[in-house]
Amino acid sequence: MTVLGVDGCRSGWVGVLLGTTTQVLVAPTIEALVDLAGRVEAVAIDIPIDLPTTEPRNVERLARARLPGRASTVFNAPASDVLDAPDYHAGNAANRAALGLGLSKQTWYLVPKIREVRDWLAGRSGVPVVEAHPEVCFAAMNGGVVIDGKTTAAGEAARVRLLADHGIEVTATPRRGVAVDDVLDAAATAWTARRVADGVAERLPAEPREQLSPAIWV
Repeated sequence: MTVLGVDGCRSGWVGVLLGTTTQVLVAPTIEALVDLAGRVEAVAIDIPIDLPTTEPRNVERLARARLPGRASTVFNAPASDVLDAPDYHAGNAANRAALGLGLSKQTWYLVPKIREVRDWLAGRSGVPVVEAHPEVCFAAMNGGVVIDGKTTAAGEAARVRLLADHGIEVTATPRRGVAVDDVLDAAATAWTARRVADGVAERLPAEPREQLSPAIWV
């Protein structure tokens, strides 16, 4: 069984491919990354899939409940209308009109990648592609206990240990356009992708299980 976990990075996308070996892949587009991975049984990606139109998604609230003290690491997904906005001010207005919420700058910076994944998924079928959140994944790996922030030395060490404890030995070294935490986050989503392929992944919310999105999978 081979699966792929994906996270965004400055140079585009980074993936961790889990199979007979563990490989770190980097590509400028999501399509190129998945093509580079070859045949996989599931893909898990840290990006919102299936955006809201008239009210905020429930999935973020459920994910935040898994991260006491670190709930702020879960951003609200933007309204689908935001993807057509030409700038932040227009996107913020579109989000308020659709969902009654302002749009954070952090979420706005993700819009090009959210749009890219939306367009890629529109032309793709067959392999399950699910949304995952690395912080929720790591907490689940740790028995529900939240660990230190990913940019701290303690947090990085804890993430490497947790991945190894779950059979994922990944070399997380910085490279141009890819930070260490990007690689570790991709490895965490690969853990979820493997669970999806095995049929044991948890869905937030739990139902309808046969519907891949909108949901965060753990």
